[in-house]
Amino acid sequence: MRRRLGTFDTVMLGLGSMIGAGIFVALAPAAAAAGSGLLVGLAVAALIAVCNAMSSARLAARYPESGGTYVYGRERLGPFWGHTAGWSFIVGKTASCAAMALTVGYYVWPAYANAVAVGSVVALTAVSYAGVQRSATLTRLIVALVLGVLAMVVVVVFGSGDVDASRLALGPDVDAYGVLQAAGLLFFAFAGYARIATLGEEVRDPARTIPRAIGLALVIALLTYAVVAVAVLAQLGSTGLATADAPLADAVRAAGFPALAPVVAVGAALAALGALLALLLGVSRTTLAMARDRHLPHPLAHVHPGHGTPQRAEVAVGVVVAVVAAVVDVRSAIGFSSFGVLLYYAVANASAWTLTATPRARLVPAVGLIGCVVLAFTLPPVSVLAGAAVVLVGMLAYTTGGALRRGV
Repeated sequence: MRRRLGTFDTVMLGLGSMIGAGIFVALAPAAAAAGSGLLVGLAVAALIAVCNAMSSARLAARYPESGGTYVYGRERLGPFWGHTAGWSFIVGKTASCAAMALTVGYYVWPAYANAVAVGSVVALTAVSYAGVQRSATLTRLIVALVLGVLAMVVVVVFGSGDVDASRLALGPDVDAYGVLQAAGLLFFAFAGYARIATLGEEVRDPARTIPRAIGLALVIALLTYAVVAVAVLAQLGSTGLATADAPLADAVRAAGFPALAPVVAVGAALAALGALLALLLGVSRTTLAMARDRHLPHPLAHVHPGHGTPQRAEVAVGVVVAVVAAVVDVRSAIGFSSFGVLLYYAVANASAWTLTATPRARLVPAVGLIGCVVLAFTLPPVSVLAGAAVVLVGMLAYTTGGALRRGV
């Protein structure tokens, strides 16, 4: 594959995933779980995200290949764990793709949300098929517009004079389980830096560019989420936020600027499109890596000779996401996605643990590994059961798939 992406484009692709629809939809279910402990949950999610990012950056510098943690798990822990990571990523991020597509539909044309979602998937699959550089260009535009909308929300809310700092204080409704569940749901909005690692074969000077891009993208996303979450919570309170269908739009209305709510809706749709585009890139590259090793059908490993993109993997992923987007619910998809991605990063941290025997260097992957497992299993029970069942199917497929891997 062709190495076309520099640091700026790589950061933009990561931000396209993180500064996506997650900030527009994940705050409400997280507030329902944590109550006034929402910001504590956000801090916990951020801590685990930083650990995961540091582990991923170290591994990406060592193994600059497409596939991300699928490659790291395979090389450091063995093929079984590599397969488990890749499978968890694909199923988790397929749910994320569907959630992003449906977010576009709900904001653009609610009565026909599923049809709009399918159309969005088809259109963005065509963009990614045409080449990663065009995808990066479109993502740059979307990220700039979304950051502008988020800045507008913060300025409007804090400038209204109606915010109440007491709404940020912890109340008697806070408990550890609710905070951890909120952190797991909010992790859905942080996991975009995985897309940077999965583009390892398309980045120039990957040993230098990938760690730098992961760090920059994560810092920008953390600061953005913290400021937006504080503004919305101070405006609506944890109770109002928990029941909001469109939290940022509701915050703008509550601040006395209802005319700006449609602008927020447009920003949410653009954010979802940007996240969907970056997600499709990441899932197709992991599919490519697994197909090369015959953990998935080998024809999916084909790379277009002109565009330098994994065209068959992109089309296959686009078809699956379009089908899923026709039937799933957005909030359920968030929990399911978080479970799969947390397991994916658990393998990443376990892989990073093996890079050195130095206790200090092992602290970050240890915290990341424990945090990922804890957050995964404190998600809503339905998400845990569904996610665990699908991951177990993938593990079983690996143990019985010897004939496929041998090309029989």
